[in-house]
Amino acid sequence: MKKGKLIGIGVGPGDTELLTLKAVKMLKSVDVICAPKSADSKPSLALSIVKPILKERNNSYEILEPLFPMIEDNNKLKEYWDKAAQLISKELNKGLDVAFITLGDPSIYSTFAYIFKIINRMNFDVELIPGITSFTGCAASGKMPLAEKDEIIVIVPKVDERLEQIMEHGDTFVIMKTSRNLKLLEETIDKDERTKEILSVQNCSMDDEKIINGFSKDKKYLSTTIVKFKDKK
Repeated sequence: MKKGKLIGIGVGPGDTELLTLKAVKMLKSVDVICAPKSADSKPSLALSIVKPILKERNNSYEILEPLFPMIEDNNKLKEYWDKAAQLISKELNKGLDVAFITLGDPSIYSTFAYIFKIINRMNFDVELIPGITSFTGCAASGKMPLAEKDEIIVIVPKVDERLEQIMEHGDTFVIMKTSRNLKLLEETIDKDERTKEILSVQNCSMDDEKIINGFSKDKKYLSTTIVKFKDKK
């Protein structure tokens, strides 16, 4: 029997209308949808984004909701990834295609990458459908061009001492999940004497989206700060 295929689908930053045509087409036909949750008590944000698309299907699909907790212990995380991969592979072995939906793009800081590695080692076919990233969505919401000509964009997933080490080499810095270490971020950016524009976006493209000129002081998990330097080093 032919095995199913795993499809990693980027569902964008939050607005259903930002899904690509290819993603919508796949979501309207795929057999199984995998929508990981960060906690049993919390619904999947990725699933809520695609719900308007799935309403047209009259429940003609199956949903898997494995738990991917927000913890730092890599050994424990691997246990959750392995469990999710087993759930997915069970459906693939039935000949069913599985769409793994993920915020933003499946190739950029996505949990899908870990599942992809496991499933790929099992010799299943895998496809990726790109999505609009959170930081391009934030730039669009804030009406800020990210780069011009030969300017260098730096994507920073975590604020630590490495940011100061590379600061002089970039023109635009996209700092993701800025609520994690806001004080260090502000101190590091303030050390650079170049003229700068700072924009922060919370819950990009969602109903409660908030755009701030400067740093966001709220502890929102889905917060991104864009720092664009005006002067060349």
